[in-house]
Amino acid sequence: MTEIEIGLSKRARRTYSLDDVALVPSRRTRDAEDVDTSWKIDAFTFDTPLIAAPMDSVMSPATAIALGKLGGLGVLNLEGLWTRYEDPQPLLDEITSIKITDPVAATRRMQEIYAEPIKAELITKRLSEIRESGVIVAGSLTPQNTQEFYETVVSAGVDFFVIRGTTVSAEHVSGNREPLDLKKFIYELDVPVIVGGVAGFTPALHLMRTGAAGVLVGFGGGSSKTNRRGLGIQAAMATAIADVAEARSRYLDESGGRYVQVIADGELGRSGDLVKALALGADALMIGAPLARAEEAPGKGLYWGNEAHSKDFPRGIRTDLGTVGSLEEVLYGPSHHTDGTSNIVGAIKRSMATCGFTDLKSFQRSEVVLSGYHNSL
Repeated sequence: MTEIEIGLSKRARRTYSLDDVALVPSRRTRDAEDVDTSWKIDAFTFDTPLIAAPMDSVMSPATAIALGKLGGLGVLNLEGLWTRYEDPQPLLDEITSIKITDPVAATRRMQEIYAEPIKAELITKRLSEIRESGVIVAGSLTPQNTQEFYETVVSAGVDFFVIRGTTVSAEHVSGNREPLDLKKFIYELDVPVIVGGVAGFTPALHLMRTGAAGVLVGFGGGSSKTNRRGLGIQAAMATAIADVAEARSRYLDESGGRYVQVIADGELGRSGDLVKALALGADALMIGAPLARAEEAPGKGLYWGNEAHSKDFPRGIRTDLGTVGSLEEVLYGPSHHTDGTSNIVGAIKRSMATCGFTDLKSFQRSEVVLSGYHNSL
């Protein structure tokens, strides 16, 4: 592994974002109609490899149901407004009405709104609402709240349990509450678990050894987070996905054939980003920004995650993405935009066909090149 000297006492390897890479068709082409974008995890099969990021600006029970009926997986944020308030719509309206030019006022008011405690009975109610629609049910908690609420979540009848944080380790240690030992926790759970994020080979391998069905790569919410400015932390997604894909191969060998799904979660703003993430080794994609542009999105074109209302160290902002069409148009078109914001499934199919592949797993063998200034280094 080539490292670069930063100074006499520190060396680092070069990493790459999705913007730094591009695909190059290098074999036969195919018809887009022949491409299969179906994705399977555990006992469930989906028409598309798209998972909604558990953000209040992206997913409500209604949009989770709508996405499920369109072939994706909606994940409800179980620490959001829908589990804090019986009727969250007035609060959503207030958040979206604050001037985008006044981020301090927005942050302060969001901190006040999200200070309302999470209510177990509302977790049950929201998940039951999704289940009654007949779609696959998924809910998300952070590691900090998993121990307190996981029994409520499982009792409500989820098909997938998502543990998602800025970064998640195999064992979350806390001096204030019972530590979360993921290996023990997942072993005792009766539902498949998706967990993350991670950005490297070793932490990903440790998460795979816990028994997780899927591992999230990256820290999510790229367009709305300020982790790099606030914490000095950032995942270079092209490198991170490739590293975790290698961990998947290593674990496949050491476990005797157990395949853990690699799910990209960050820098996925437009269809071109999604395509490159799949080609670099991701099995599926957790997306927020593309779905936030749908007319049905709770944020009405504004985009924010849990980090935007952290009570002591907010590191996220509301981002105005605008709307481009209905949820169905965002996923399947027809598109009236040339910037990769709608018909994202169509874009994935077209790219796969252009590169000569008909299924997602084989698409991971696509030729990838460095683009931009890195070519001169």
